[in-house]
Amino acid sequence: MTATATPRETPDEVWEDMRAGNARFVAGEPHHPNQDVERRHVLAAAQTPRAALFGCADSRLAAEIIFDQGLGDLFVVRNAGQVASDSAIASLEYAVAALEVPLIIVLAHDACGAVRAAIDSTALESPELPSNIWRLIAKIVPAARTVLRESGGVDPRQLDAEDVGIVHLRNTIDDLLASSRLIADAVDEGRLGIVGANYRLSEGTAVPHVSVGIDG
Repeated sequence: MTATATPRETPDEVWEDMRAGNARFVAGEPHHPNQDVERRHVLAAAQTPRAALFGCADSRLAAEIIFDQGLGDLFVVRNAGQVASDSAIASLEYAVAALEVPLIIVLAHDACGAVRAAIDSTALESPELPSNIWRLIAKIVPAARTVLRESGGVDPRQLDAEDVGIVHLRNTIDDLLASSRLIADAVDEGRLGIVGANYRLSEGTAVPHVSVGIDG
């Protein structure tokens, strides 16, 4: 069962609040909102998340903690390397169509193991990966090849995983828009914004690198 709050926040309003929550987290002054018993009871009847977050499954990317949100605030979809798989796209479509979220945050991070594996797979005589892992990281490989080409063809092991991760972040958003008419239409109609951010593990900062349908 779902319910729609009135009026719903705009994509820009939600993103600005997410940035403020991340700033509190970085400063070590989180508010820990919506984490009490009353909130839990309210959510038993319905959910109206403020945003959907599609992020890497890395254990250090706990979305609600990073953005200082609480129960029911974020609809979270995660896999290694935030790869736009069929199940991830379908989950985000549900968030947009059924839950009417005004914002999708795509969250990458530095030192990503999936990105590193994709980079290393481009090297000559790279070891064969298990088939399921290879199918997952195959969508990251184009980003690795782009950065490798722009670097002049250095040894792939010299590439910075963060540089590749940011290219993959942009590719992921392009993939979402190309693969989902529902998501693309929501952006075109001004009902949905998408922000791609890269999380700095040591700093705790979610740095935006690409936005679609966001004015700010």
